Amino acid sequence: MEKLQEYEDMCYTPIRLDSIETDAKVWTDRRVEKEIKEMREEVLALISSGNINTGPQSLEPTTKAELEAQAHALMGAAEEDEENFNTDFDLVDTNYTWADKHRPRKPRFYNRVHTGYEWNKYNQTHYDQDNPPPKIVQGYKFNIFFQDLLDPSQTPTFSLKSCEDDKEFGILRFSSGPPYEDIAFKVLNKEWEYSHRHQFKSQFSQGIFQLWFQFKKYRYRR
Repeated sequence: MEKLQEYEDMCYTPIRLDSIETDAKVWTDRRVEKEIKEMREEVLALISSGNINTGPQSLEPTTKAELEAQAHALMGAAEEDEENFNTDFDLVDTNYTWADKHRPRKPRFYNRVHTGYEWNKYNQTHYDQDNPPPKIVQGYKFNIFFQDLLDPSQTPTFSLKSCEDDKEFGILRFSSGPPYEDIAFKVLNKEWEYSHRHQFKSQFSQGIFQLWFQFKKYRYRR
């Protein structure tokens, strides 16, 4: 009863105990900060030694079937004038400052090339439906999987550079960050349509970077 009366007199505020009065571990602000600092130092040491996986469990498709299923969910089934375009260009001039901490790897991808007939005045004069002109490349759909980025807020970027040996083609390069290497594709070097009406798309969502574009069409002039 004496303890209860003392508790009520203090408006139900617990009595502060000294660490020597009990065997329990007394946590102070300083001790908490010290414990957190020590744990952080241990984790950083493990990361530096390469003995810990700093990224989340891989979310990337692991098989060709899974990759195609996810790509079909994004693009739908291939149309009659679309073909797979899954040959990347070999980059040899790339060095990564973070390669000593993270093992670089190429991202997975699933792309399509859009082809079709161009019925300009010249082709209308020299060809018909029974004897059509050769199909030409009219655009591309790129889907690059960056689902294991260490910094998911880092939006991947792309750049187009003309081939030195053939100006009709360009090297379309995609860059992100660790743990992914840059990846590139050799494409026709023509002017793009940036209108949504022409299916242009450049977005990064749920770890997938999509770049879809069509080439501008020009009227034939004699």
